Amino acid sequence: MSREFSIANLAKSRTAVAVFLGVFLLTASLMVASRRSHESAQAAAVARLNHEPELIAGPGRVEPYSEDIKIGSELSGRLKSVYVEEGDAIHRGQVLAELENADYRAQVESAQANVIAKEATLRKVINGARHQERAEAWSSVNEARAVMEDAQSELHRRQELFSAGVVSREELERYTREANVAKAKYDAAVQQHALVDDHAREEDQSFAEADLKLAQGQLDEAEARYQKTFIRSSIDGTVLRKHHRSGESVSNSSTVPDPVLTIGDRKTLRVRVDVDETDVSKVRMGQKAYVTADAFGTQRFWGHVVRVGQQLGPKNVRTDEPTEKVDTKILETLVELDPGVQLPDGLRVDAFIVPDEVAQNR
Repeated sequence: MSREFSIANLAKSRTAVAVFLGVFLLTASLMVASRRSHESAQAAAVARLNHEPELIAGPGRVEPYSEDIKIGSELSGRLKSVYVEEGDAIHRGQVLAELENADYRAQVESAQANVIAKEATLRKVINGARHQERAEAWSSVNEARAVMEDAQSELHRRQELFSAGVVSREELERYTREANVAKAKYDAAVQQHALVDDHAREEDQSFAEADLKLAQGQLDEAEARYQKTFIRSSIDGTVLRKHHRSGESVSNSSTVPDPVLTIGDRKTLRVRVDVDETDVSKVRMGQKAYVTADAFGTQRFWGHVVRVGQQLGPKNVRTDEPTEKVDTKILETLVELDPGVQLPDGLRVDAFIVPDEVAQNR
C-alpha cells in the first residue's frame, strides 16, 4: 500500500513539472514575440523620422474670414447713440452708431432753401419780369439817383468849406466816401432795372443756371456731411468689439485710430500662421492643416492653406515662451478652417501644416 502511494505521488510530481515547463516555455515565447514586435515598431518609427518630413508648425491667431474691420467715424464729435452690442448679427448698410448731428441737419435744410431760391431766380430770368417789377426797378433807380445827387451836392459844399479851412480833411474824406457809395448804388439800380426791363439774355440764363448748380452742389455737400454722422456696416457679419458707448467723444485722426466698433464675417474662420523661414520651401496652396489650442485640449480643428505670403517679415504672433526667438523671420500663411468650426476671435493657436509627402503617405 505504501509502495503504491509513492508511485502515485511520483507520477503527480512529474505531471506538475511538465505543466510548469509548458507554461514557462509559453510565457517565454510570448515575451520574445512582444519584444520583437516592440523593436519592430521602434524601428518603423525611426524609419519614418528618417525618411518622412515633419509637420510644419507655427503659432497662429484666429480671425474672421473678412479679417477684423475697425469701424470709425469720418467726423469728430460726440456719439448720440450706439445701436448694437458685442455678438449682434449685422448686415451691410445697417446704421451701427450715430453722432450728434443737429447742426449738420440744419445745414442741409439751409442748403435746401437756397436751392429753392435759386430755382425761383432761374424761372424769373427765363420768364422775364412783370410790369409791376419793371416799375419797382425804375423807382429804385430814381431813388438811388436822388440819393447820389444829394451826396454829390453835400460833397461839393464840403470841398468849398475845406478850401476855406472850415472843415477838416477827415470830414471831407467821409463825404467823399458817401458820395462814392451813393454813385455805386445808383449804378447797381440802373443795372438791375436794365436786367428786369430787358428780355432774358443767354449769358443771364447761363449765370442763373450756374448759380443753381452751385447751390445744388452745396446741398449735396451738406447732405454728405450729414450722412457721415451715421456709422454704417460695410459687411454682413458680427460685432466683435464695442470700443465706445453713447455719450463718448470720438475723433477722426489718421495718426491715432479711434474705432467705434470692430466687426467681422465669422461664417468661416481663418488662422494667420507664422511659418519659420526654414520651412517656407515646404508650404503650398491647398495643403491640409490643423490647429490646436490649450483651451480645447487635444482637439484638432482642420482646414487648408488658402494664401501664402510673398515676403518674409517679423513675427506677428508671440507665444510668450521664455525660449521663443523673436529675431527670426517668418512667412505669413493663411489657413482657412473647415465650415462649422467655432473659435473665439483672436485666440492664439498652434498650427500644423501637413507637407505634401506626408499627406500622400497617409
